[in-house]
Amino acid sequence: MNTREIFQKVKNYFSKVTFLIKIAIFVGLNKKRMSILQLGHKAPSFTLLNTDKKEIQLSDYHGKNVILLFFPFAFTGVCTKEMCMMRDDIANYQKLNAEILGISVDSPFTLAKFKEENNLSFPLLSDFNKVVSKAYDCLQEDWAFGLKGVSKRSVFIIDKEGILKYSEILDVAGNLPNFEAANDALAKLNL
Repeated sequence: MNTREIFQKVKNYFSKVTFLIKIAIFVGLNKKRMSILQLGHKAPSFTLLNTDKKEIQLSDYHGKNVILLFFPFAFTGVCTKEMCMMRDDIANYQKLNAEILGISVDSPFTLAKFKEENNLSFPLLSDFNKVVSKAYDCLQEDWAFGLKGVSKRSVFIIDKEGILKYSEILDVAGNLPNFEAANDALAKLNL
């Protein structure tokens, strides 16, 4: 084999390697964007502290429909509006055999004050370590003002058997979820 043939084989080899690296990078980047959650599959289990610093598990709600509401921060305008809307419509959710769980990355102490000041009658859970937000694919790594690791505003409906039936993850914190669609999903669980 002469030098030219060797050079050509090396060039072909590196072209193939470069192509495979590009594919691996593309798949890796898109894998990050793909949700790990799938409707019709078991919702990720969790244990979080509530405002009384008591551990609450998703499995505690087996036999009930669950509405998980992730929100960025307590005491902010849209988050307060969203939680108060749920409070004001609690009778509707009770008729649908649904329990509401609010989740944010705030501390249990902050959430306790938020719950008290807004007279919220449903549990607020602290995902201070951001584990559950990651599991539900709704952790926003970079947020406003240089803050890192905030829950995206999201709603998940989980049925009595722990199966994920509805999800909506919002990229814009100033928007509210489509509660009409979420309520329709809940109503279908009770047919």
